[in-house]
Amino acid sequence: MTDTPIPCADKLLALHAFADSELDALTTVAIEEHLRTCAGCRAALEKIEATRALLSRTSLRHQAPGALRESILAEVAPRAGQNRKSRRAGVAPWLGGGVIGALAASLALLLAVPDMAEPGLSDAFVDGQIRSLQGAHLVDVETSDRHTVKPWFNGRITYAPPVVDLRDAGFPLVGGRLDVVERENVAVLVYRRRLHCINLFIRPMPRLASPFAGETHRAGYNLVRWSSGGLEFWAVSDLASSELQEFRRNFERESR
Repeated sequence: MTDTPIPCADKLLALHAFADSELDALTTVAIEEHLRTCAGCRAALEKIEATRALLSRTSLRHQAPGALRESILAEVAPRAGQNRKSRRAGVAPWLGGGVIGALAASLALLLAVPDMAEPGLSDAFVDGQIRSLQGAHLVDVETSDRHTVKPWFNGRITYAPPVVDLRDAGFPLVGGRLDVVERENVAVLVYRRRLHCINLFIRPMPRLASPFAGETHRAGYNLVRWSSGGLEFWAVSDLASSELQEFRRNFERESR
């Protein structure tokens, strides 16, 4: 996989505004001229547009199957013709076993489909990756010394993330930072692989843990998720998925 060119730091806000068509005509022309000669900014704009296209996809909004909808309507429709007196008698007769069963089936369906909530969660980690690369907030503590990074998190979060040095495996530690995912502060360890950046998000296992385990792909980035010791790990990078899995295996081995 080829190394990703780095965008110009002073153009990042303008690129987001350009993608939203919020710039005036003069600035729009200037950005278009810049994009012709800057591969880094072109790549950044492509990722911005890919992320927004992903979030706007109708496939992220789940609809109940037609058979389930028809089943519920079939139970409800006969009651619509009942007289006003029977409606005033209460709703208990209306909530027959068939309706309750259909609603229960609907709820079971919602809980049984793991991909329904998954895209939004994956996108949250990808957004964190993009923010860290496009802004000046890749790390809060910049050091390859795990004995410096690990205590830095003390008092900033309520758990202790494992911090390991993977330099010998080809993934040197760059540092760590705090990020926000689902309105909660989470620890992020930053590693390098050649010119590629790996953001490893670490947080306590949520009450409703993600059913996803393995790898996925969002907006040009690969994601690998695993859990261990009551913690959830999400590694995000534009590395090839095979190398990101190699990173996961090394991290799991060294953190035991």
